[in-house]
Amino acid sequence: MFYTGKAVLAHFGAYTPDQITKAMCEDYSDKRMAKGISQGSVWTELGHLRGALKFAEDTGAIEKAPKIWRPSKPQSDKRILNRGEARALIDGASGPHVRLAIALLLGTAARLGAVLDLTWDRIDFDAGTINLRLDDAVTRKGRAFLPMNNTTRPALIAAKKAALTDYVIEYAGHPVKSIRTGFTNAVENSKIGHVRIHDLRHTAAVTMLSAGVPLEKVSQVLGHSNTAITFSTYARYLPQHMQDAVDVLDFGSLRRNA
Repeated sequence: MFYTGKAVLAHFGAYTPDQITKAMCEDYSDKRMAKGISQGSVWTELGHLRGALKFAEDTGAIEKAPKIWRPSKPQSDKRILNRGEARALIDGASGPHVRLAIALLLGTAARLGAVLDLTWDRIDFDAGTINLRLDDAVTRKGRAFLPMNNTTRPALIAAKKAALTDYVIEYAGHPVKSIRTGFTNAVENSKIGHVRIHDLRHTAAVTMLSAGVPLEKVSQVLGHSNTAITFSTYARYLPQHMQDAVDVLDFGSLRRNA
């Protein structure tokens, strides 16, 4: 909401909710996309505005939330890396904190916020586990409690030896708030083309499903509240799960009068 708020408030901040119109929303969309912001990002930003106004209505801060027009939601442009590309991305990171963050993002399928929040008291080397969960009961999106693998374990052991803070991802003795610059440099160094940080979560999910990991386990790793979310998000990447269905439609192999 920090980044969304800067853009939304610059355009809508001088108006009361009842003054917001469809034309204003369309104007916002046009101006943002003219600056190179994707349609998907504009869709999300106006969605955040809609959610904030609806919350204000629900809590009695305003009498009625206005209707917020949004451009149509574009088709997903998720980038799924193959194993070679994922390895190249890790190797392309110039800073050890960025390299560790990328390894954890790929090795746990976690969201970036969960990795940057991770502290050493939630790493158990004896049990070989990574606890991405927070005890504050505030975090909205689900997080998982996971075992380490052959990539995350040695990376964490090396980082622990050099640790200066309680945070797993740190730089110069301070917790890291963002790896955007370092990640961009890693992408450029790896020469694998355009990829976003969140694509690493998608890559991990599709890689698990493609390897035959049951949907229920993948859903748990992702921290989804139910398997329906996992299926609706990733089923289109796995056409093979419909193989038995289309095999029934193999009419060409039938003998005449069969």
